[in-house]
Amino acid sequence: MSHQNSSSTTRRHFLKTAAVASAGVAVLPSPALTAGAFSDGDDLIRVGLIGCGGRGTGAASQALSTKGNVQLVAMADAFGDKVDKCHHRLQKQFGNKPGRVGVDQDHKFSGFDAYKNVIESGVDLVILATPPGFRPIHFEAAVKAGKNVFMEKPVATDPAGVNKVLDAVKLAKQKNLKVGVGLQRHHQYTYRETLKRIKDGAIGNIVTLRCYWNGAGVWVRPRKKGQTEMEYQMRNWYYFNWLCGDHITEQHIHNLDVCNWLKDGFPVKAWGMGGRQVRKGIDNGEIYDHFSVEFEYADGTRMLSQCRHIPGCWNSVSEHAHGSKGYANLSGVRIESTDGKWRYSGKRNNPYQTEHDDLFAAIRKNTPYNEGHYGAMSTMTSILGRMATYSGKPVKMKKALESNMSLMPKEFAFDATPPTTPDEHGHYPIPVPGVTRPF
Repeated sequence: MSHQNSSSTTRRHFLKTAAVASAGVAVLPSPALTAGAFSDGDDLIRVGLIGCGGRGTGAASQALSTKGNVQLVAMADAFGDKVDKCHHRLQKQFGNKPGRVGVDQDHKFSGFDAYKNVIESGVDLVILATPPGFRPIHFEAAVKAGKNVFMEKPVATDPAGVNKVLDAVKLAKQKNLKVGVGLQRHHQYTYRETLKRIKDGAIGNIVTLRCYWNGAGVWVRPRKKGQTEMEYQMRNWYYFNWLCGDHITEQHIHNLDVCNWLKDGFPVKAWGMGGRQVRKGIDNGEIYDHFSVEFEYADGTRMLSQCRHIPGCWNSVSEHAHGSKGYANLSGVRIESTDGKWRYSGKRNNPYQTEHDDLFAAIRKNTPYNEGHYGAMSTMTSILGRMATYSGKPVKMKKALESNMSLMPKEFAFDATPPTTPDEHGHYPIPVPGVTRPF
């Protein structure tokens, strides 16, 4: 595996990346991240972007919109066309702020190993926004190299990946690195105030939690002539578990994470039902279109969870808590209890921006900042729900983590074989409850 030093690489060159070694990378100077290095807010924080799709472009934009001297200096993606598109969009957005986007052609990388070149490019912080299956690999490499990290959720797609992230989180704390995770509700004023009131007893003891991510679904990118199977799956990553983790992990993690946040803990067991009822074409890969999962916490509290990708149905992206003296709609920021009714009326913010503001402020002030553990364990909560649903059996969190089960391919190259492949009709093997093993 290797990289290409220009994003204008052709697909033919991509296929060579498994065999062609890098000739070297220019390294930019970087200030030492010592205590107080950014205390005056004037020192430059150099940012590297790994994953140049829509969310990566958005995260880079938010990083470049933080206070102080910040510059994007290196970019990478498996696909060179995505690097070019992202670079163009950021240059256009920050055209009135010269120097914010400082990526020259020699620091635009593509291929499976391109992340290494960004990490080696003298950056102070890396943004990890590739498909989630790669997150553990990239996070571990960044931490070992001593880089601060912002990584999008989810942070893994399997127990092996979660364990790798948890180990890297510990190392990051030892190195005093700052780690942000894209579970932005933790930085949203409405959620913070609502959860504080519930934790202070506004609805009494929590009896039951409910959460939903029910919607019509997301994009489909049909297969194009000449694509290898690996390239097709990488382009259509949402529909393959090694890359995405299914939509219970890629999307519903937000709602599960809010419930975990309220409980200050993580489920110990899960039961689930689900399947493919509507989205079952050859372009829908191997994932389900609906899940219904019941989670149990250590104190016996149950969380009832639903997520669905089916058009024309009841939709909801929300979280709810039922207590001994009332009810709270967490996403709707209102509480109804025996003490009366309350609705949030304070200041509102853009949590996507605030999470970057908070991370960059911690870097500049050299204050402790690490969201990695709850990011990993909320990711694992979603994986636990997927395991229980796919298998049709109760699954315990401890055993799931200890299984260290991996979904990842043995080789990363565009001509390599992914973990799952289609039959002669283009259909992929689908998990069958009662038959599929949880791990």
